[in-house]
Amino acid sequence: MTIRVLIADDHEMVRCAFRMILDSQPDLEVVAEAADGAAAVEAARRLRPDVCLLDIRMPEQDGLEATRLLAGPGVTDPLNVLIATTFDDEYVYRALRNGACGFLLKDGAPALLPEAVRAAAAGNSLISPSITVRLLEHMTLPAPKPSGSRRTTTRRRMSRLPEPLTEREVDVVRLVAQGFTNEEVAAELYVTLSTVKTHLGNIQRKLTARNRVEIAAWAWETGICTRDC
Repeated sequence: MTIRVLIADDHEMVRCAFRMILDSQPDLEVVAEAADGAAAVEAARRLRPDVCLLDIRMPEQDGLEATRLLAGPGVTDPLNVLIATTFDDEYVYRALRNGACGFLLKDGAPALLPEAVRAAAAGNSLISPSITVRLLEHMTLPAPKPSGSRRTTTRRRMSRLPEPLTEREVDVVRLVAQGFTNEEVAAELYVTLSTVKTHLGNIQRKLTARNRVEIAAWAWETGICTRDC
């Protein structure tokens, strides 16, 4: 099945470069381009592409607001938004909160772009480990007060879940938060790929998370994953 992609960036050369890379793949097709966020939202709502590849800094309406309108909380039928960025911690963090399902560095290897698009389309969003750590460590718990510990606080937050995670699900969450792909999680835990997908489905249901990015964010927020993972 062909994956349909919308590209939004205010630099024409960037759009052309992305289009050349994506259109060279037999399973990918660029169906629209936009030079600003407002045009991207209009085209995305009209064409319903499988993946929206958005820059953050754009005129008229930036990529953060475009992401919120296409994939944010409250959107009835959200689209898959992949952010292409030069990496600015504050902006990327906000894009995550607005519903982005993956992040791609503009100065990264060109071969990573098709893989990131395929991952976003499949709901198996790709965030490289280096981006994961830099982005999600901003969500770690503050230093614990003398009366408690990070581990105690983590257990307390986990216990508030309507349906607690199993020990193996916690293992999966911790690996996802470190940027592991499904295949890497399976190899690390010595289980099948289908088992990993089953665990992820159960985890998303228990956390009411829309994608693996939100699972990773939750892991850092609760302290399940830290810089010492």
